Amino acid sequence: MAMRARGIRRSIATSTVNRVAIWHGSPNCGPRRDGLTPSLIVLHYTAMRSAQAALERLCDPDAEVSAHYLICTKGTVVRMVEETERAWHAGAGEWHGLGDINSRSIGIELDNSGSHPFPEPQMAALESLIRGIMSRWVISREGVIGHSDMAPDRKGDPGPRFDWPRLERQGLAAPARAFATGDGAQADFFRAAREAGFTAGVDFETLLAATRLRRAPWRTGPLQSADFIL
Repeated sequence: MAMRARGIRRSIATSTVNRVAIWHGSPNCGPRRDGLTPSLIVLHYTAMRSAQAALERLCDPDAEVSAHYLICTKGTVVRMVEETERAWHAGAGEWHGLGDINSRSIGIELDNSGSHPFPEPQMAALESLIRGIMSRWVISREGVIGHSDMAPDRKGDPGPRFDWPRLERQGLAAPARAFATGDGAQADFFRAAREAGFTAGVDFETLLAATRLRRAPWRTGPLQSADFIL
């Protein structure tokens, strides 16, 4: 086991973009419930000191967390859970009114603190991985979401530095669309956000912060018409 861990550590430290994932299985997984198959891809950041630290935690049975993939800053892809299995990455939350996101999704962790940009090799590897997953499971671009989208009261990843427009330009995430602002201000915003998929039961300020994190992380202040572009 020690030799295997050293080998994984060397691969993480030295690899450039690697289209073939390294297998390092996590025990933290199980069957998907109710016959569900993946219809979502959920993106996360690790918020840990290194990819190796994240890998160890995602494979620690005491931690009870995992993901299907971990992508390191140099583009190395580590596969921890088979796509047919249910990884434990999403937790409580919902998207478009659907719960048990773990059973409906494939989770991808990105080695990032949440406060710095995602390097080119890492983004290139992510794009390649997403394309493959979308093809294998017939997942639409609308099915590629962030952890903060489905759990806005608990999570902020993949964070304000993640390049969603880059994925959108390649058809790997849904572009924003404009919703009618109406006259009800907050009530209209709640309706627009729900139609866009943000259906987790949270208060107005939390919902506004989550939608901005996805679409306009630079925007601050009270609700404005631009916030209806979701």
